[in-house]
Amino acid sequence: MKQNIYDNPEFFHHYQALRQTPYNYNNLLEQPAIKSLLPNLQNLQMLDIGCGMGEFAYYCIENQAKHVTAIDVSRNMLAIARREYAHPKIDYRLYAIEDYHVAPESFDCITSSLSLHYIENFDAVISKIASILRSNGIFIFSIEHPIATARKTMVDNWIYDANGNRNHYAIDNYQDEGLREQTWFVDGVVKYHRCISTIINSLIAHGFTIEKLLEPLPDLEAVEKLPSLEKELRRPSFLVIRAKK
Repeated sequence: MKQNIYDNPEFFHHYQALRQTPYNYNNLLEQPAIKSLLPNLQNLQMLDIGCGMGEFAYYCIENQAKHVTAIDVSRNMLAIARREYAHPKIDYRLYAIEDYHVAPESFDCITSSLSLHYIENFDAVISKIASILRSNGIFIFSIEHPIATARKTMVDNWIYDANGNRNHYAIDNYQDEGLREQTWFVDGVVKYHRCISTIINSLIAHGFTIEKLLEPLPDLEAVEKLPSLEKELRRPSFLVIRAKK
């Protein structure tokens, strides 16, 4: 069963408040990394998987993309996207990628921001993406870093000393792939842990060439704006990949 935690009213209330803060991990760390990997978007047909509130799709149109099909499983997310980031060249649709069907080789560039770690069958989704991406097309995506999703407890993985200082970051169960359940605003948020090798080998098996891999680091300005980003200098939260078909 596909998860749609973003339509849980309590979860969405807290998530929306988080994203409306002026400085957060998305706008200071993950989105700059995704955007740094984009090709020249002029005249490209794009698919954005897990489009959320639509900011990124709108950014792509502002940067000369020809058209963006933006899909998400959340009615809450799409309602905001259609209200705040509407554009004649953006088509917002209520779909999970597993249920979205389109002709082969329909897109020049496919993106996904922090959605694929909610997908149970990663390899099947990569196969679909490969089939609907044109030859020489670009696939760019971010996920929670596998070292962050490894431990089955998925609680605060930092180990502290008696004075409350962070000693080190604990990793366990890394090779044991599969479902992880987390409390994030609400109980029962389901994600799927995969080894980096599984992610990379799936891409290669479906005809992709890995062009770049990022584990984003904040700069000094970002840390000054959001001091909790200092943790990112010791372990990464995100994995961002650009691959070419």
